[in-house]
Amino acid sequence: MKGKTCLVTGATSGIGKAAAAELVRRGADVVIACRSREKGERVAAEIERTAGRPPVDVLVADFASLDQVRGLAETYLRSDRPLHVLVNNAGVVMQRRTETIDGHETMFGVNHLAPFLLTNLLRPRLEESAPARVVGTASDAHRWERKRLDFEDLDARKKFGPMVTYGRSKLSNILFTRELGRRLDPAKITANCLHPGFVASDLGLNNGMVARVVFAVGRPFARTVEKGAETVVYLASAPEVARSTGGYFMDCKPHKPNFAASHDEDAQRLWDVSARIVGLPA
Repeated sequence: MKGKTCLVTGATSGIGKAAAAELVRRGADVVIACRSREKGERVAAEIERTAGRPPVDVLVADFASLDQVRGLAETYLRSDRPLHVLVNNAGVVMQRRTETIDGHETMFGVNHLAPFLLTNLLRPRLEESAPARVVGTASDAHRWERKRLDFEDLDARKKFGPMVTYGRSKLSNILFTRELGRRLDPAKITANCLHPGFVASDLGLNNGMVARVVFAVGRPFARTVEKGAETVVYLASAPEVARSTGGYFMDCKPHKPNFAASHDEDAQRLWDVSARIVGLPA
């Protein structure tokens, strides 16, 4: 990865932090995007100590605000940095229905709309830096959404359930990757997403006692964040997937998603709806 520049979102803990550290160890220049500059700079210093090299920079944005996502992209585009790998890793799990500042259900807004917008805004820099890659952290939790994507209730106003609604956001990640891969020239940019496995991370621990108990019970059976990050790093760097695009992976191998994630018409419709929501041309 020497000579490559990577932007990793959600990189101050868990899979994102582990992936950023490993990419730095492999020689990449890594920009980490996070909500807190103080925490980001602390993590950057930690990576520098353990990997022997610092990330290029820390960029700050709250993915619950589309304006802040636009600001992040604008800041990056104003710089002279190339962008060889974009890792869309930032995500949340919510026990109760809440809304982003833009009025969208939080998991749909943060887990799908924010990376959709960021990827499209940074696409010109990815194209300039080709060959480039987009890597998304999805999840087998998409299987919790047992039906095809409900376009009449993307914001879970009619029906909210923590597992199903989170699963819907992860299903959206896979459909977005599928359509992005279809729209890109794989000789220039590829797009793939992954299931990291059940990882002992901090995701969801801010959602009350029930969530903490569930994660505490499952933690002994969970894989480490380093193990969870392996497929992120693989998709960001492995030469054997340099031309693979639109795929879903687990443990560094193609992984078959459920039937709801395999509909091209849903992928295209989600793209059109998302573009309209965030104010981009379809």
